[in-house]
Amino acid sequence: MLPINKKDVQAYLDQFLNKQVYIHLETTTGAYSAHKNESNMTVVAFIRNTKVVYNQAKITGNGPYRVGLKLAEGWIYAEGLTDFHYNEENQLLMAGHNSEGQLAIALQISENPFKY
Repeated sequence: MLPINKKDVQAYLDQFLNKQVYIHLETTTGAYSAHKNESNMTVVAFIRNTKVVYNQAKITGNGPYRVGLKLAEGWIYAEGLTDFHYNEENQLLMAGHNSEGQLAIALQISENPFKY
């Protein structure tokens, strides 16, 4: 993965406008913090291969970044993104890593389902 370049990521986000795409969105604090301090609250959210169509996409911030995807009836929003990769399967993979390099958030977009 590379550090996010807003111009490049915006161009990739725009490629998926008004198309049915699959979303993977994952956040976690528990996997990395609970083993260090049992009193830390575990927080996790996970969706995978959910079909959506978004009509607007925007990346904002100065790092870590925020990405918002506007749907017909709501929004998908991810904050804390630091890195991205666009792969040979035309998938936009974005992730946010904490100061120790551990995954804290992932937002991925693809025209085809993500493989398990």
